[in-house]
Amino acid sequence: MFNKNRKREEPEVGGAGMADIAFLLLIFFLLVTTIDIDTGIGLQLPPAPEEDQEPPPIKERNLLNILVNAEGMILIDDEPTQVGEVKQIIKDFVTNRGEDPNLSDSPDKAIVSIKTARQTPYRTYINMLDEVMGAYNELRDQASQSEFGVPYSQLEDESDQQQAVRDIYPKKISIAEPDEG
Repeated sequence: MFNKNRKREEPEVGGAGMADIAFLLLIFFLLVTTIDIDTGIGLQLPPAPEEDQEPPPIKERNLLNILVNAEGMILIDDEPTQVGEVKQIIKDFVTNRGEDPNLSDSPDKAIVSIKTARQTPYRTYINMLDEVMGAYNELRDQASQSEFGVPYSQLEDESDQQQAVRDIYPKKISIAEPDEG
């Protein structure tokens, strides 16, 4: 009646549901994983000039030339400068209001020109550009504090107050094509 020599069947794990589980896990990880997208440097470009339009004349004193060479040195008007000094130099240049004959006539006429070489270290260029943007942000914050009692960043986007501060310190930055050498 009872056969003692009979072998027992080995228990098995059902494999039919494994494919479903793997597919669900794959979908889950695809949905919850974020992929960093390189957005680049956010700059607002001016409108393109008409073909026959000549560029406006610029007084030499209203132009601050910044060169970042292939070795990563920053030269402001041909003077070697440390990255940490760039912000203060720009603030002095923009806020001169005609007092020093070597600096700009007014914030409205001040233009910062940035030029690099193709071999310029990327990190140095970005650090220098951050200093330039930081100088304008600090100037706009100071103007906003004195005019409206709040920092520029707390003003409503595209408001009349924000535009008034931008009119006081317009960001006139020229980024020239890099040199080949």
